[in-house]
Amino acid sequence: MAPKGLILVGGLGTQLRPLTLSRAKALIDFGNKPLLLHLIESLVRAGVTEIILAINYRTEIMKPFVEQYQDQYGITIHCSEEEEPLGTAGPIALAKSRGLLDDHEPFFVMNCDIACDFNLRALLDFHKSRGKVGTIMVTRVDEPAKYGKSVVVAHETGLIERFVEHGRTFAGNLINAGVYVFSPSVFDRLEVRSTSMEKEVLPRLAEENELYCQHLEGYWMNVKKPRDFLQGQALYLAHLAKQRPEELASASGSIEGHVKIDATAQIGEGCLIGPDVTIGPNCVLEEGVRLRRCVLLDSVRVGAHSAVSDSILGWRASTGNWARVEGVSVLGEDVHLAPEIFVNGALILPHKAISESVNEPKIIM
Repeated sequence: MAPKGLILVGGLGTQLRPLTLSRAKALIDFGNKPLLLHLIESLVRAGVTEIILAINYRTEIMKPFVEQYQDQYGITIHCSEEEEPLGTAGPIALAKSRGLLDDHEPFFVMNCDIACDFNLRALLDFHKSRGKVGTIMVTRVDEPAKYGKSVVVAHETGLIERFVEHGRTFAGNLINAGVYVFSPSVFDRLEVRSTSMEKEVLPRLAEENELYCQHLEGYWMNVKKPRDFLQGQALYLAHLAKQRPEELASASGSIEGHVKIDATAQIGEGCLIGPDVTIGPNCVLEEGVRLRRCVLLDSVRVGAHSAVSDSILGWRASTGNWARVEGVSVLGEDVHLAPEIFVNGALILPHKAISESVNEPKIIM
């Protein structure tokens, strides 16, 4: 039988506001493709034909997405809505209680706010070869505390010995990457209640010598915050440059570094784009625009001779001519900047018209 996959879609995505005021975090485009679709495609490549989306907020907004992509990929997608938030482990027990997961085969579990280079088939093969309850994917990072995760301490064989909370003593830089394979015996350790995978389930499995880890060889980033979203995009574009360079814009006098441009975007004369830029569908760049390390979502318009760097411009946002946006600013849906203004580190909620410069980071309600 083919393995199943469960994706922890979660809820409000408050750390990506103002974007998540308009669209569910899982449906925001990352590299011109919804975050959730990246995960679904990785599961399909591993042979998964049935996927469960664990959701605790407004399941109805997922239905058009589900209908489109289950037909496109020939798979079945179930939405398992929680009546109250169940954490990162409770949704697995809930899916089992609803008959969406069974006792026959190991299954995948994935967090929805990660971007990484998956090899799920290899992870599944590794898990089966070890014969334990769980296997987690781990990755090395410079600052484990930044991601709010405990450090993983493992034997050279991959058997996890323990998890160490952040503290003054250095215990390593290996952390849980948010991708798991579990055997059905994990159901004996789960209940339909709010339960933390990271703080309750995994440490207990490690104590029982029932948890292995496999190192993630490629890139990884938790993309739940704007700065990390931009950094994750840069890693993803670098990955495309190595694996599927045809998806990136060809190097030219107007392109620097890794740039992904939707075919429907219109680029004016004299623009300079890159590095690490994604331009979504129906975007318009007027003449002389400069873009660096930024994301333009669907139908953004950037006025002539404007500059955008280290920022995200939401759906149908626009800038006037000679505007400047930088400092990890995020323009929500339908935000419009007047000509010749400067925006630095601002989070601007949807449907606003901004006529004055924002010189210091702030939230504009």
